[in-house]
Amino acid sequence: MALAATIIGLAVLVVVLWDVFETIILPRRVTRRFRIVRLFYRYTWIPWSRVARAFRRGSRRESFLSYFGPLSLLALFVVWAVGLIFAFALLHFGAGSAISLGANEHRGFLADFYLSGTTFFTLGLGDVTPRTELARVITVMEAGIGFGFLAVVISYLPVLYGAFSRREVNISLLDARAGSPPTAAELLRRHTQPQSVAALEQYFHDWETWAAELMESHLSYPVLCYFRSQHNNQSWLAALTTILDASALLISYGQGALRWQAKLTFAISRHALVDLSQVLNCPPKRTDGERLPPAELQKLHGVLISAKLSDCCSEDRDESERRLGDLRRMYEPYVAALSERLLMPVGAWVPAKHIVDNWRTSAWARISTDIETPFAEAEEKEHF
Repeated sequence: MALAATIIGLAVLVVVLWDVFETIILPRRVTRRFRIVRLFYRYTWIPWSRVARAFRRGSRRESFLSYFGPLSLLALFVVWAVGLIFAFALLHFGAGSAISLGANEHRGFLADFYLSGTTFFTLGLGDVTPRTELARVITVMEAGIGFGFLAVVISYLPVLYGAFSRREVNISLLDARAGSPPTAAELLRRHTQPQSVAALEQYFHDWETWAAELMESHLSYPVLCYFRSQHNNQSWLAALTTILDASALLISYGQGALRWQAKLTFAISRHALVDLSQVLNCPPKRTDGERLPPAELQKLHGVLISAKLSDCCSEDRDESERRLGDLRRMYEPYVAALSERLLMPVGAWVPAKHIVDNWRTSAWARISTDIETPFAEAEEKEHF
């Protein structure tokens, strides 16, 4: 019995410490199937998302979903701590429960667990103490590991929230450039000014960097995928999909240096999307192309022409549409899978009518849409 408790305690200790190392310290994607973190998020997200589906789409559902990321992170710390305390309690039990208690105290595994808990959190109450050399060694080891665990957890949170803040900056900037929620058509329509078209290449370069940072941070810390954006109609998945949509359009219909930059942005964005799908165990979902009906595709082509981003004639249009279809099949199945798993809706290619940008609204009233904007002339044109 004592030998079995010792072996199980050592196994639990190694598994938990290795899981903490891979999750917090190791800056690399981990594809191993059996992980405490993976099992934890699988069996906590499923009931949480089912409850969320009971809400109608809107602010209540988004508010409920926004709590999952931070709460699950705190719960994960508790799971790790309890696992370590349990492991050391088994080691004490395997060592013969060599601890000193008061005269009226009951001995047994509960006493070992209590000693393990007070040692792990370095309370030092003194009411329970080890008696043998082996028990003292186990106690000292646990105190060191507990102190290190708390230090790692404390240092982990600023890194996590720093990565979250960097992600959200570009998502917030996308509001004025691509609408709320963002769409590829609105992003390109608002760059119809000559100077804006010239800036579009640099803008896609900035999103290339954003996608690379997203992939690096979210592969290292997948819990960030569950953190929601500040506004209900924004998300990292919707922003990434918008950039992929716009890049695919420019690759299919564009020309020159902007087309080349769109290829680079599309490549890293699709790379990030596929890798995150693999980490979250979301296999691609078959789609039937409902996001882009033929009528809206014609509107998109008109936007490209008016913005002087395309000059292809009708003979080249069929080839461009075929190329666009090939590009869409490279990423839309992964977008659909992640959208369904995370309950993050992604917009269509063309915005709905009567959509007001987030920056135009407040908690009390909507600001007049007559206010002058950097793209005021573009807004005077026909709106979708």
